Amino acid sequence: MNKTELIDSVAKSADISKAAAGRAVDAMVTAVRVSLKKGNMVTLVGFGTFYVGKRAARAGRNPRTNEVIKIKAAKVPKFRAGKALKDALN
Repeated sequence: MNKTELIDSVAKSADISKAAAGRAVDAMVTAVRVSLKKGNMVTLVGFGTFYVGKRAARAGRNPRTNEVIKIKAAKVPKFRAGKALKDALN
């Protein structure tokens, strides 16, 4: 499912216009992004938790030249599925 299909699904489920559903989806994504940027977790009970993970600096290799390169440490977004979501899939 892509963003357009998600907006269509939200519009149909909530009985609202596609424009309103699009604004709602964009607002939710923005709220999650802002919260993660502040270092906070976003927990949607029954769905899952978005959180910020840390990836340590490490050495890598350039596949073309086989030269060793340094890869900086980074913060990465992560998602842990909730129990209800896991149960819905099994």
